[in-house]
Formats: sequence, structure tokens, C-alpha cells
Amino acid sequence: MPDLDKRAELLRAVVGYLEDNGVSDLSLAPMAEALGTSKRMLLYYFGDRGALLSQALEAARPDAGQIFDGVTTDEQFVEAARTLWFAVSRGDQRRSATMMLQVLSLATTDPDTYGRYARTTVAVLLKPITEALVAVGYPRADAAARATLVVSGLRGLCQDRLVTSQRARVDAAAELVIAAAVAPGR
Repeated sequence: MPDLDKRAELLRAVVGYLEDNGVSDLSLAPMAEALGTSKRMLLYYFGDRGALLSQALEAARPDAGQIFDGVTTDEQFVEAARTLWFAVSRGDQRRSATMMLQVLSLATTDPDTYGRYARTTVAVLLKPITEALVAVGYPRADAAARATLVVSGLRGLCQDRLVTSQRARVDAAAELVIAAAVAPGR
């Protein structure tokens, strides 16, 4: 019977390794060595390479649910979206967001390996943001489009910030995306 505490500790270490080393050239032997374990133990706790990758990516997915919980006004939505932007651009979810960007890019050329995770990541981010916008008063279809603007806009800006390191320009653009999400036009 697997030790669940050991498995959880190992999963956190795997996520950290992937955040530091990327996901595109994942090889279990070097990962195991870096983590002070064996390839056999990784396979024991997580199954094959694909299952390990899937579980690690799921554990590292940025979380928007808590941030948008209880939002019922445009002002609260703007504040929640700013909190999300801070979290993914330089806060506690920055490393997860960076790994998510890698996976979303890889999904375009290797959809068999990364496509399901990429689609799920987008859906998991869209759902709480859409629900918050519905609670604010937007019709569901409009809320979904506005949520897409926030998710895709901030994701693109996150990548821009990582590539260019131009924080002020990108932060200003994030404010424009957030404002556009609650702009009149209901």
C-alpha cells in the first residue's frame, strides 16, 4: 500500500522540479536523481511518465476559484481580476502559470500528450470567472466571452512579461484587459 504522505511530498517535489526544469524534455531518470529517489519509486507512486506528468500538471494548475468566489459587483470583479493578475505574474502562482504557458504551447504541437491538460486548464480558469460575471449580472454567453477575454488576455500578458521583463507596460495592459471585461455593453 503506497504511503500517501510520501506520495504527496513526492508530488510537491515533482511539481517543483517541473517548474524549475520545464516539461518538454521530461525524463524520469534525471528527475528521480534530482529528487533523491529512483525512477522505480516515481513509477510506483504515479504510474507511467504520462500519468506522473498529468498528476503534476493538475496539482500545479493556477487556481482562480477562490479568488473569484463571492464576487457580485463590477468593483469586486476588478479587484479579483487584479488579484489573479498579481498571483500569476509575480505572486504565489507565478511558477505554476509559467509551467501552464509551457504546456499550452506544447499542446499546439503535441496535442496527444498535452492537449487534454491544456483544455482542462483553460476550462478550470474560465468557470469561476464566468460564474462571477454571471453573479455580477452579465448574461451567461456574454459572461463567458468576457471571462475568455480575462483568461486569454492575462495569459498572453503573462507570457509577454516573462519574455520582455517590461513590468510597467504589461501591468498597464493588464489593467486595460480587466477594465474591458466589465466595460458597458451588457
